[in-house]
Amino acid sequence: MPGCPDPATTRRDRVVVAVPPRLRAQFFAAEVWRELERAAELTVLDDHGDRAAVAAALPGARALITAWGSPKVDAGLLASADRLELVAHTGSAVAPYVSEDVFRRGIAVTQAGDAMARPVAEVALAFTLALLHRVHRFDHALRGGAAWAAASEAPPRHEIHGSDIGVIGASRTGRAYIALVRAMGARVSVTDPYLSEADAEALGVRSVPLETLMSRSRIVAVHAPVTEETHRMIGAAQLALMPDGAGLVNTSRSWLVDEDALLAELSSGRLDAAIDVFDAEPLPVDHPLRSLPNVLLTPHQAAGTVECRRRLGASAVDEVLRLLAGRPPAHAVTVDALARLH
Repeated sequence: MPGCPDPATTRRDRVVVAVPPRLRAQFFAAEVWRELERAAELTVLDDHGDRAAVAAALPGARALITAWGSPKVDAGLLASADRLELVAHTGSAVAPYVSEDVFRRGIAVTQAGDAMARPVAEVALAFTLALLHRVHRFDHALRGGAAWAAASEAPPRHEIHGSDIGVIGASRTGRAYIALVRAMGARVSVTDPYLSEADAEALGVRSVPLETLMSRSRIVAVHAPVTEETHRMIGAAQLALMPDGAGLVNTSRSWLVDEDALLAELSSGRLDAAIDVFDAEPLPVDHPLRSLPNVLLTPHQAAGTVECRRRLGASAVDEVLRLLAGRPPAHAVTVDALARLH
């Protein structure tokens, strides 16, 4: 009909998906992917870390979905991004993936950190229970061939109900963890310079200085953000304050803890620890942490549930759909997010 656009020539919005096949399968449920395909023309990059391929795909694209390992969107890549309005990251920390140039161009940046809070908090809870009940020590002893009587020996064990639990950082994950341990009857103290008294009261926790928290807690769980100020905030002096037999849980980042100081305490047998994050990843096969019976280790997998991965993908797709519908982003970050180094 006269005056009607030809559907074959109507220009569709284009979206670049820089997510490799393995992660695409984990992130995007079939119905979520179909919704994205209906809304936009997709350019999908299997080799998502290829900077030249990303640059070649950006001209004309309104949105870019990134994943771990994507090249940083900086002035060089932006030179090809003539229509880019959104970078939707499928993870939490955006600092490795966007530069200040993106914000200066007025391009929205979103992240999916909310999707990770629950699974990481659940793993931190599992770590907490394991340390309190010395499950890791029994497992090490039995698998190592210790006699039944010898394998039954362990430091005193405790229930979480009535235990003093210290939380460093009232972040999204920290708050999810607080809710879980409080529901099980723990007494919770928190160290966070940005936690107001009103927020502490609403969370049902005591706000205390770091030194007080370290000296009074049976378990210390690390949930602070990664910034210049939090680098190695838990060092030898802080670890020395922990009571004999206490445990440290770290599902955040190794950046926050002096790993050498922690290793020294753990090697003495005075403390226990459950750790998901390390200075060197992959953790070397000959690393001394691997051989300690008072340590529970996982290979940086706290957020790796099926449900979490699906939420990460759904969150990024939702941000793209909001852009195409003329709606503001749900989880936008500002340039201040670049201060979070990891």
